Amino acid sequence: MTTPVPQQSGPQQSGPQQSGPRQFGPLQAGPPSGGTGHGPGFVAAVFETSALTKRYPGAVNALDQLSVRVGPGIAGLVGANGAGKSTLIKILLGLLTPTSGQAAVLGLDCARDAERIRARCGYMPEHDCLPPDVTATEFVTHLGRMSGLPPTAAKERAAESLRHVGLYEERYRQIGTYSTGMKQRVKLAQALVGDPQLLLLDEPTIGLDPAGRAAMLELVSRIGTEFGISVLVSSHLLGEIEQICDHLVVIESGRLLRADSMTSFTGVSQVLVVEVDEGTARLEAELAARGLRPVREDRVLLVQIGAGETYDLVRDAVADLGLPLNRLEQRRCHVEELFRDSAASRGGREGAA
Repeated sequence: MTTPVPQQSGPQQSGPQQSGPRQFGPLQAGPPSGGTGHGPGFVAAVFETSALTKRYPGAVNALDQLSVRVGPGIAGLVGANGAGKSTLIKILLGLLTPTSGQAAVLGLDCARDAERIRARCGYMPEHDCLPPDVTATEFVTHLGRMSGLPPTAAKERAAESLRHVGLYEERYRQIGTYSTGMKQRVKLAQALVGDPQLLLLDEPTIGLDPAGRAAMLELVSRIGTEFGISVLVSSHLLGEIEQICDHLVVIESGRLLRADSMTSFTGVSQVLVVEVDEGTARLEAELAARGLRPVREDRVLLVQIGAGETYDLVRDAVADLGLPLNRLEQRRCHVEELFRDSAASRGGREGAA
């Protein structure tokens, strides 16, 4: 059966043909169909790009020489609005043709094997593109049929997908009567219905309130950890990405800023955080007198860790002043700092020019 090509404006996706409904579970061992076997310990890339470039008319570079490789797990794709996130996802799905460079998903070339890639992926688009006059079960069942499932299996699979996203009791309501959060869950359910190996979620928390964002993130986390499905989740909300992702790809103006494991992004820094209940100004002066260079940030002092005596100097200063110590720890890095450092570096270059 030929898998239909989904339109960019709709939430359509396709999955592998199946003779009956399958349970959510871990990926099958071994390389993707059409791939090449490798020795023990090899971890195949879920997706990878090489010098990937996409130019639009008007000299707009959506992607600029992007080279990145991401393994299994939950990966975050982070960047400001217009950074090229949606363009990258559509190229990975074979919905857009790159200007130059290469991209592969699950070992399949995005230019040559677009339909085979879509048969293994679920796609949750950013924009609200759901038909308002059909029920959730009708819509998700239809997408299951498009993915190759027979009628009965598609209906069963749709019910299972809607149960997983928390819409089982509401599945017979028309989508037009749903709240924004419920519509986002329908989009997630249709991405799951084909039992994909990879989910590509474009801004899944857009338009949601804090409670709705937290619930959506929990769903995405469960899909990655309990179901064993790899996930690429795009977002411009950095705090959300830090909560659920194993890997992070940060792009800015179509260029790769950094790609690494989340622990590498949020590991401890060489900065000591010192917080006291009172007397912060006195402690700041005392630390400076002892040869340190404390920096005030809200209620805390930040001290660069140099030689091994930095901890001792801070401890002794607090004790000598008789101040109540609240916190003394190494500061953890935050993803936001990567963007601030990049902006500061860019501003410095522009100023020098």
